[in-house]
Amino acid sequence: MTKFKPIIALAALLFFITLLIPSLLVLPFTEDKVTGKLGEQLKKEGSTARTASSPTESSIEVAVFRMEKKKVEKLPLEEYVVGVVASEMPREFEKEALKAQALAARTYIVNQMLSKTKSELPGGALVTDTVEHQVYKDKEDLKRIFKADYNWAIKKITEAVRETSGQIITYDGSPIDASFFSTSNGFTENSEDIWLTPYPYLKSVASPWDLKSPKFSDQKVLSITEFEAKLGVNLPNNSTIGTVTERTAGKRVGKVEINGKVVKGKEIREELGLNSTDFTWERKGDNIVINTKGYGHGVGMSQYGANGMAAEGKNYKDIIAYYYQGVEITDSDNILTKVFAKK
Repeated sequence: MTKFKPIIALAALLFFITLLIPSLLVLPFTEDKVTGKLGEQLKKEGSTARTASSPTESSIEVAVFRMEKKKVEKLPLEEYVVGVVASEMPREFEKEALKAQALAARTYIVNQMLSKTKSELPGGALVTDTVEHQVYKDKEDLKRIFKADYNWAIKKITEAVRETSGQIITYDGSPIDASFFSTSNGFTENSEDIWLTPYPYLKSVASPWDLKSPKFSDQKVLSITEFEAKLGVNLPNNSTIGTVTERTAGKRVGKVEINGKVVKGKEIREELGLNSTDFTWERKGDNIVINTKGYGHGVGMSQYGANGMAAEGKNYKDIIAYYYQGVEITDSDNILTKVFAKK
């Protein structure tokens, strides 16, 4: 009979304990109900849109002078952008067009915040709520305007703003003058043809989608007396009532000579209250009948053009890159830091 060695018994005991202890530690948990698991949500490569505003952005307020109420209202930046998009672009437009509008509106106001020119508005307001800057309406205004459409419209617009949160349009690292308008005559304008200042990103491009806009054409009738008075001219007693002597890059009227006086197309539009500087006219009896193409100054992004591009499958980045030449869509955090530094 072989004698059982103590050393072998000790080794066997240690081996058994080694196997038993992990089982005892795990066993109490095997009967518990699973209430959570390790999740995973990786950030997509190249994604720039945010699901929430950055701390810097959420701290920025916009002071708006409400013209009718004659008072200043301060509100968060993104809330202001929602009010501008809802006021400036038709709610029925494609979502990608609304996102392009949101980007333009946000860029515009950030640019205003960085401006070295001090606002002369009451109460330290930065902008008004009119076309002088950007049209802005609050929730109560929009409820009255949208009526039964309010819920779906504000949801759609808010999503468009949120999906571009934190993004602005820059050129050489600075926010651009993100001008926009309703409808072109088929082409946008060079900025220098309207505002004298040339901007490299505000150059004339074709915009054929605008031809489908309900605002593409218009007609206005003025008496000869009113026409002469508004322009400070005297019409000759013959068939000639002016000659276009200069055209802009956007195919609009640059200058007109009327009985020896040269008048800029921009001035004619302003004085006669025309929709566009792409105009023709003719005398009919004691009246001047004026036909126009397009609606607005024509510089920057055409809103109906943006909607046309979106309907063809283009996204907001495509739209921005088309109407603002050579720009980048960048994160606003660094630039908004400069806004804080000014305070």
